[in-house]
Amino acid sequence: MGNFGSIHAAKRFRCGRSKWKKKSKVSKNDTNSSSTDIRGLGIKTIKAENLCELPTDSDICICVVTWNMNGKVSDEDLAEVVGDERQFDLLVVGLQEVPRRNVSQLLQAALVESYMLLGEANMQSLQLYVFGPKDSDLFIKELKVDKHSVGGYGGVIGRKKGAVAISINYKAIQMMFVSCHLSAHAGKVEERNWQCRHISDSLFSKTWNPYERSTQVTVWLGDLNYRLQGIDSHPARNLIRKNLHKLLRSKDQLLKEAERGQIFDGYCEGRLTFKPTYKYNVGTSNYDTSYKVRVPSWTDRILFKIQDTDHIDATLHSYESMDDIYGSDHKPVKAHLCLRHNILS
Repeated sequence: MGNFGSIHAAKRFRCGRSKWKKKSKVSKNDTNSSSTDIRGLGIKTIKAENLCELPTDSDICICVVTWNMNGKVSDEDLAEVVGDERQFDLLVVGLQEVPRRNVSQLLQAALVESYMLLGEANMQSLQLYVFGPKDSDLFIKELKVDKHSVGGYGGVIGRKKGAVAISINYKAIQMMFVSCHLSAHAGKVEERNWQCRHISDSLFSKTWNPYERSTQVTVWLGDLNYRLQGIDSHPARNLIRKNLHKLLRSKDQLLKEAERGQIFDGYCEGRLTFKPTYKYNVGTSNYDTSYKVRVPSWTDRILFKIQDTDHIDATLHSYESMDDIYGSDHKPVKAHLCLRHNILS
């Protein structure tokens, strides 16, 4: 699958149930993972466990992929993005700036006979697909889709902003997958924060039923477009060339805004050990050489939250960029997440 920047080695964890609102300050080094209340921690950065044990009947192993396609697609790139010998219970693919082609058919062709399409949510250039092994539809109790726009436009190279979502009850776990594309440019931090909150409040709000089972696990993926702040392009690139890009994590807007309590409180994310995924010269592994000379940034992310920490345990097995995909100015990002019913509960 190419040359990934990956992360390894961790334990089961619990990411709690807090709302996005103002919070009291908590020490940045506080790693308490209490299942009752971790407000103020923002996004909890975790290591990933390399090895995945053989799943039991109570396990769901999920492969999550996000990719901004930059309005272009090739069969080879898509096959590389979703192709893997590892069999997952669910394969979740979120795409942004999708060209006007039937991408679902291309994905299905790349997956050959091993997977079937369980659900899809589309809003012009913003698309989300959930695949499962053959006959996995037998494990679905409920599946709903929704979408919410916050601006942008479609077109040949679509840049529709907003989110599409799929809510699914699979093997008795209620999950929600949200694929988003937020506003671009380093200076639009507050706009992105508002979009995150607005999307969170709006999705499935029109069909909300107080008697329905609550979401137990939420996964957010997409081009969140948060940038590096407080460093110029050339110093950032020098650190990346020296394989010191981990020093750039302190400049990441998404982590900073979450720490301020603005967004994604109670969510987890794998450690950013891979290089920033944007912006590349298309067809190369070189960062932007246009007159704009953009600061490389981790715009493409996968976050998750376990709302039902009393009954669901989770293990992140990998979080990586796919550096051998050259068809876009973004590199795809991929995560391997396993869920397990907490039998003791």
